[in-house]
Amino acid sequence: MTVPPFDPKELVVTGELPNPFGPPSPLLSYPVTRKEGQLALLRRRPVWQLSGVEQVLFAAKCNPDNIARGFVFDGTKTPPTGGTDMFGIEWEYIPSVGGAMVRPGKPFIADANEIKDKVRWPDIDAWDWQGCADANVEYLGGSVYNCCWFLNGWYERLISFMDFEGAVMAIADEDQQDAVKEFFDRLTDLYIRILEKFLEYFPQIDGFCLHDDWGGQKDTFFSPATVAEMIVPYMRRVTDFIHAKGKYCELHSCGQLLKQVPNIIAAGWDSWMPQAMNDTHTIYDLYGDKLIVGVIPEPFDPEKTTEGEQRAFAKAYAERFCRPDKPSVYNLYGAPYLTPAFREELYKQSRICYGR
Repeated sequence: MTVPPFDPKELVVTGELPNPFGPPSPLLSYPVTRKEGQLALLRRRPVWQLSGVEQVLFAAKCNPDNIARGFVFDGTKTPPTGGTDMFGIEWEYIPSVGGAMVRPGKPFIADANEIKDKVRWPDIDAWDWQGCADANVEYLGGSVYNCCWFLNGWYERLISFMDFEGAVMAIADEDQQDAVKEFFDRLTDLYIRILEKFLEYFPQIDGFCLHDDWGGQKDTFFSPATVAEMIVPYMRRVTDFIHAKGKYCELHSCGQLLKQVPNIIAAGWDSWMPQAMNDTHTIYDLYGDKLIVGVIPEPFDPEKTTEGEQRAFAKAYAERFCRPDKPSVYNLYGAPYLTPAFREELYKQSRICYGR
């Protein structure tokens, strides 16, 4: 797609973009639809600098994990409650933090070698796929990129069975690694079947976002070598499947993961939104030609920074990170800096930069 030249009339606000994680954002007079804008970015020919919230978040009620996690975002408007996930594990919703967790201290299994005998695999054909499809015709029917979120990846699924301590031990323990690999292999088969169902019943889906947290505030949970051996091969099967269907895939993985970015790339992900403890500028510099990275701008105090200075910051951000040969996305963790002046200037300057 040829990027059209910037027209100042594009800055006219036409409405608001709802954001489930914060205040709404203004919608401008874009030269193409927002779906086309998102697809252009993923094809590495962006039209403007998109942010991480400019898409429809779709987490369907028919997947028991979403009910269990209190994370249903679809046309059924189901409130968060917690409950039983697809493997029968009970999750408790904590309203004060807006999320759910498995109550720690009584793990379902103590050793990964117990998985084969104790885990009962879900019957996904029994899920209410058609009912959920009927309830989401309108929800998925707009001109916006529809992203299907899929929680509990590989390591996260292991945590739900074993608690964190047991899972981090199992993935590195030679006596448990074969059992973990066998489980991840079958889990990957299951995930591909579920994604096939999603594409069958929800053809409006444009891409997927899968979750698998690998780190904490200061460092990754395990070595890059462990991830390369124990997780990457299984992830790659899923991303290859998604790409073969003509769709795109984003990894949601929390924590300080600079060391793991080569594994994220090797696993086949199109994009990743690093949390704020990461040096997103360095990640972009090192890997932005292979991975669409969510970049946070240089921090500033919106209360003490003039509008002119905010616009100057936005222009500098665009000139560095909005390169046609190396595109990026505005990181949603940089929301405090997305003031009206910064946002408008970033849109204008990104349109100019990406149109070069």
